[in-house]
Amino acid sequence: MPLSDGVGEVIALGSGVTGARIGDRITASYFVRWVDGPQTLATAAEQYGANFDGFLATYALIEEDSIVHVPAHLTDAEAATLSCAGLVAWSALTTPAPLAAGARVLTVGSGAVALYAIQFAKILGAEVISITSSQEKADRLRALGADAVIDRTVTTEWGAAVMEMTGTGAEHIIDAVGLPTLEQSVRAGAYNSTVTMIGAMTPAPGTTRPDNPFGSSYLSIRRIAVGSRTDFEAMNRAITEHRLRPVIDREFDFDDAVEAYDYLRSGASFGKVVIAVG
Repeated sequence: MPLSDGVGEVIALGSGVTGARIGDRITASYFVRWVDGPQTLATAAEQYGANFDGFLATYALIEEDSIVHVPAHLTDAEAATLSCAGLVAWSALTTPAPLAAGARVLTVGSGAVALYAIQFAKILGAEVISITSSQEKADRLRALGADAVIDRTVTTEWGAAVMEMTGTGAEHIIDAVGLPTLEQSVRAGAYNSTVTMIGAMTPAPGTTRPDNPFGSSYLSIRRIAVGSRTDFEAMNRAITEHRLRPVIDREFDFDDAVEAYDYLRSGASFGKVVIAVG
């Protein structure tokens, strides 16, 4: 059963379950049993929507270790977007150390993770520069909170542009594209900064890549795997405190699920694509 994200109301409990009550509105953590602390191979191996049934269903069975209560001010559609994209962005900015107020964050891409990263960076007190691929998206990113936006189709060497704009570069780079943008992300990084690689896109055939991805920069490049249930709960507290609302592009009925998948693959969405299960 596909989909790692979903939200619903508890209608039945197994014996001894204390983490929720009948009628609670909950979601599940992306990983079935990663509650807190460093992730292990064992916890990484159990994922909803992968080797555990996901949430494109009328009824879903989840483990008690996965229970996460959703912010009360969010609609079901909004709350259903949190488990993957939301938590990836939150973890990128708050683990292993929280983002410091006044830091500079660079987001690369205009997908759901990048949008969440802008929202979270702003509530955490950071300055945000965003890289995107059109003027229309640039305007929407500014409306969401980005302090500056660079259109990569106009400024192809945007890593150098970020450095020139800031003087020192960005302390946190959230690259939601992948290897095609890594070289520019590294060039945009401040001394001792962190590039968090979230995107999985590969370079086009024939594209050359640097033998040394660090170049002459002194920084760290890392990959992350969403986050723990404890991270999820911390994110939800911040969302509640700041009354943050996720960006939703379109909501489809369950009978139109195939159309929803096609729309998502088209790359036309700005924000999450949601399927409502009646």
